[in-house]
Amino acid sequence: MQSKVRIGMACAALVWAGIASAQQVPIGSGSIIQTVATLKAGQFVWVPDVAPSGPLLVVVNTRTQRATVFRNGVPIGASTISTGKAGHETPTGIFAILQKQVEHYSSKYDNAPMPYMQRVTWGGVALHAGHLPGYPASHGCIRLPLGFARLLYGVTKVGMTVVITDAATTPRIAAGPELIAAPEVAASPASIEWHPQSAPAGPVSIVISAADRRAVVLRNGVVIGGGPVTVDGVISGTFAYAFRNQDAAGQHWIQLDLGGGTAEAVQPSEWKRFQAPEPFRKLVAGIVVPGTTVVVTADSLKQGEAGTALTILEGTDEK
Repeated sequence: MQSKVRIGMACAALVWAGIASAQQVPIGSGSIIQTVATLKAGQFVWVPDVAPSGPLLVVVNTRTQRATVFRNGVPIGASTISTGKAGHETPTGIFAILQKQVEHYSSKYDNAPMPYMQRVTWGGVALHAGHLPGYPASHGCIRLPLGFARLLYGVTKVGMTVVITDAATTPRIAAGPELIAAPEVAASPASIEWHPQSAPAGPVSIVISAADRRAVVLRNGVVIGGGPVTVDGVISGTFAYAFRNQDAAGQHWIQLDLGGGTAEAVQPSEWKRFQAPEPFRKLVAGIVVPGTTVVVTADSLKQGEAGTALTILEGTDEK
């Protein structure tokens, strides 16, 4: 027993040693995106004043070992990270922050410290401060520099969206998806589910599966509804859209290519491809606000279906 305790303490000391070596670096004359490519392990950038307010979106890239924070569609911070090593790969998909805790210790790995923990699955995957050796080395979590973890913790909220991808991610401005203005398609009332009381408030995420011809609506990380959505033409890969703001010109969204395809300019006519029943469009329109994330995927949301099942959430009960 004493040996196990000593091992746990040694692991904790190693983690804290790695955390303490992290440092913030200046932007210089380049942009955040340009600067982050040159960062060394443990370094990060943080310039929140470039977008003082607006909806947040966190994108974690396991391929580049970088995390980027967008506010109101503008990158305000980026950091080197360390994700899951071979055999413990960090899952990719669309997640929500399920729980936050400044001081947290792992229940799986020798009580290892996980400062500024932000849980994204009940199975043990979280964003937290930790040792950054410059390559994937965790048991599935996303390790961050201590300073970056603290700053990120200070601006996020439970329920907000976190995108984890293994492909190059390029932000670009997109017109808002005109789901509420699309031509009506026939559907029985039974095909629409709507129980907003399950999560009365919080960030909204909508996932549209071209394979299932259905959308799932989540608020504060909880499924509150769903309905039929037909997508005309071919949808390849997965795309995410974050509602940036609305003005006299209409809605403005930031679009992310999560499938590694070539980024192209998005035309407003693109959204005419999405068709949904009038009752469902009205329900969705009533909860869409700046910060809402819409994800469109070619894959099924059902386990066992053709294609790759996209992870949205792992569950609502802690394991």
